[in-house]
Order: sequence, then structure tokens, then C-alpha cells
Amino acid sequence: MSRTIHLELGINGAFITRRWEKPENHMRLTAETGYKVHEYCADVLDPFFMGPMDFLLEYAAETKKYAEQYGVTICDNYTGMATHRFHSFGHTRPEPGERMKQWLLDCFDVSLAMGTKAWGGHVDAIPVEVIEDPDPAVYEARVQHLVEKWREMAVLAAGKGMDYISVEQMYIPSEVPWNLKQQMEFLIATNKDRQGCPVYTTVDVGHAATMHYGLELPDSDYREWLRRYAPWSPTIHIQQTTPEASHHWPFTSDYNEVGHISMDEVLANITAAHREAADSPIAAVLPPVDTHYLILELIPGSTKTEARLLDEMKASARYLRRYIPEEGLDITV
Repeated sequence: MSRTIHLELGINGAFITRRWEKPENHMRLTAETGYKVHEYCADVLDPFFMGPMDFLLEYAAETKKYAEQYGVTICDNYTGMATHRFHSFGHTRPEPGERMKQWLLDCFDVSLAMGTKAWGGHVDAIPVEVIEDPDPAVYEARVQHLVEKWREMAVLAAGKGMDYISVEQMYIPSEVPWNLKQQMEFLIATNKDRQGCPVYTTVDVGHAATMHYGLELPDSDYREWLRRYAPWSPTIHIQQTTPEASHHWPFTSDYNEVGHISMDEVLANITAAHREAADSPIAAVLPPVDTHYLILELIPGSTKTEARLLDEMKASARYLRRYIPEEGLDITV
């Protein structure tokens, strides 16, 4: 029996941080630069740094209003840079993990108020002291701890009315999952006999830079990540970059000349992945998705002017629309 998978193009709200304040501008600029889908960036409205809950919910409701006004879909609420700075669930003391648990619960409330029932990102890092322990069981025990924390958060997320959470694929051993084998194990372990909402991944085409910690092909091939795990990645992050780094460049002519991300390869491997999804052990615990949001994760440097940033967003949209048209793209497998 054939299946149809729908793909939509969007942009991550990291372009907003430290620049625009007002929710109307966030949604207006998203639409004016060529995107109908917006992945909200939690750095724009952080539950711990931005103010009390009544303000957060008011701001989120205003965001929802302007998203509707400008015809923008908020597909999910995604972590920005802030949470990558902390060990949180990976810490060997329980207090940091409990603090992050509350951050996530507040983030779920904010997500719902702005009109999305999906959350994604990364909020933990395993300490180097654990990674370098001569007994590999010490590291594996911390990985298992993360699995249990995400199973717990899936139950709490479902209780609040969230549809799913996504834990992003990374490329260093402190941020789980970081290699192909660990990704498989993580998706199965977090979803087997689950009591909460589904726990998906986010495949990022720039997060195959695993060579710095000793991994080689196929772990360092973004196409292989898509080929194996795209069916369980409702959001797929796209960026122009080089093999050894996650640059978060736009898809402009200058960057396309030096970057190695091919949108033809991205789409071909998403298609192949869905054709083979039923044969994966993951399918026994987590059905493949039928919608993907291909999200341009453009993270500009502080010195990039707003005028240049908006021009790059527009140019990227024009380029990416060659592959994902305004009405989206349907793939039948």
C-alpha cells in the first residue's frame, strides 16, 4: 500500500534573537521573506529569562494572533542556543535536571498558547568527566538516565496536551544521540512501551560533523542520517554548510558554491527513507510521520546587518522554492 508524505518549507526563529522584539514583526518578516511556516525559537521567549508566566502567555497569544493574520503556521517551539550551555539532564546531580524539567513544562505551556502542540530541541549534555571515565559503563549509565528523563517528559507533555516532542540529533558524544547507532537505540528505548506522547528526532543536515571525535563514514554523511532516520523526524533542519562544521549558512549563490548540502540529495534520501521505513526496527515502536517541515535554520552572526540578513532569507526562499513549492511537495512511496 502506498503512502503520501507532505513536505513544507519553513524558517527557524533564530534570525529574530537580539534583533526584533514585537510578535507582529516576527510573523510579518517570516511571511515577507517567503516562508509560510515558522519554527518558533525558545530564545525569543525563554520561560526562565523573559519574565513571569502571565507575560509569557500574553506574548505567546499575541504571537498566535499575528501568525494567523499573516498566514503563518507555527509548526513547533524549538530550543535555541541557551539550553545548549547547560548539563541539565546530563548532570550527575539531580538539581540541574529538575530545574530543566520545570523549564520544559513552562515551555510546553507557552507552546500551546502560541498554537503549536509540538516541542523540539536539545537541553542536556553529559559531562566530560563521565565521557572520559575508563569504565564505559559509566557513560552508558548516563545515556540510560537521559532515556528515562525523556520518557518521563513524554508522559508530562502528553498530560498537558502536546502531540509530540523531538530530541535533536547532535554530533559530539556529550549530546545524545550523536552517532547512527545511538540514534537507533535512543528512538527505540524512548518509545518502546511508552506511556506518553511520541519521542521523535530532528535530523539536521549540518549535524553530521562527527569526525572531530573520531567517527568516520557513514556517521559523518548527512545523506545517511536522512536515509536512516528521516521518517521519524517531523522537522528536518536544513542549512548550507561544509562537512566538518554546522555553519547555519543561507542557501545563497555564494554559500552554495562553498557548501556541500544538495537539496536534490536531501529529497532523494527522504524519499528512499520512507520507502524502507517499514523494515527499520524503529517502526515496531514508532510509526513514520506523514508530514515533514523542512526548516531553514539560519543563525546569523551579531555583526550581520538586518538588511543583509533579510536579503539572505529572501534569496534562500527563492532557491529552496525550486524544490518545495508554495503549496508544499507530496512524495508518494
